[in-house]
Amino acid sequence: MQLSVVILNYNVKHFLEICVKSVQKAIENINGEIIVVDNASTDGSKEMMQHTFPDVTYLYQKENSGFPKGNNIGVDLAKGEFICILNPDTIVAEDTFEILLKEYQTLKDPGILGCRLIDGSGKFLPESKRGVPTPWVAFTKVASLYKIFPKTKWFNKYYAQHISENETGKVDILVGAFMFMKRNLYLQVDGFDEGCFMYADDIDLSYMVSKTGLQNYYVPKTTVIHFKGESTLKDGKYMMRFKEAMQFFYQKQFKTSWWFNSIMNIGIALFAFKKKSEKSNTTNFTDHYILVTNNVTIYQNVVNKMDKPLDWVYFLDDFETINQPNKNIEVLIDSESISYKDYIRFINQNQKTNKSFKIRALKSDFFIGSNDKNDRGEILSF
Repeated sequence: MQLSVVILNYNVKHFLEICVKSVQKAIENINGEIIVVDNASTDGSKEMMQHTFPDVTYLYQKENSGFPKGNNIGVDLAKGEFICILNPDTIVAEDTFEILLKEYQTLKDPGILGCRLIDGSGKFLPESKRGVPTPWVAFTKVASLYKIFPKTKWFNKYYAQHISENETGKVDILVGAFMFMKRNLYLQVDGFDEGCFMYADDIDLSYMVSKTGLQNYYVPKTTVIHFKGESTLKDGKYMMRFKEAMQFFYQKQFKTSWWFNSIMNIGIALFAFKKKSEKSNTTNFTDHYILVTNNVTIYQNVVNKMDKPLDWVYFLDDFETINQPNKNIEVLIDSESISYKDYIRFINQNQKTNKSFKIRALKSDFFIGSNDKNDRGEILSF
């Protein structure tokens, strides 16, 4: 078997459904499998998986034991030569894995491969590629020095800004939402460290792989949507867990002195507070919808649901004939008519417009989307 895609779910039923359906399309030409591990979800994820995906390996855990343990359980069962650790709030393109399997063969001493990630509004997610967050690098992030001096190596390491978002290159750290690597390498470094509940696990795994002499690569030849707001939704426990996770990484890898810890505690607290207090700058108000589908039944079902104007077009190309710059437009795209790859390309191209986006999973009765990296996401049922 070539590839095992391991998805760890926790209470994101609708996102999980469209994620699994996109992965199914992406492994049609690959000898692959999907393994879903569920950390004791209570939102109906279990029933949805059993009903909609009876042929997908699904492991329901009786308790939430954290991101590392859940993924390790999935990888232990995997049969593929390669694995992909994938968040449930993602959508992959139909050729994502084929591209990475091919790229892996061309790279020198590859360890983990990551790809270009965008949020639900089409904006690039800079955490797609990062440097090791040493105290100085973390400080440049907290103080936003990386924004002021993006081309200066002293300040641009946090988001590996020496590499552009469209340039393949070596990086230190890749994000746990999407990690592509050989299964035997994952096992060689003992996978995700279960001593960390969440947040620093991807940093630690990336760092452990780099210590083997292999190189992690950022490969933007394929783009994946990471809605992000769902899997990283911030509650009262966020700051404490983030701080504990970063302390875990530094103590494990650097065995720092008391003054180092003091400086990092301040930096970690500031960074966690900043992340926790981030707010979406977008509005959810919509005054016009455009449906993209060639299925008349879908159109009839959607139009009966709407209480606002709705235009209907068959193809994405036809969308350009509708120009309403003074209105907040939400574009509803049917994935039975438009490929996931074309949807990803479309929202990326329209990221700075007056549009928001939702996509319908194959054979489902809802559209799903997110307007910002910090947005929880929204379901439109019909």
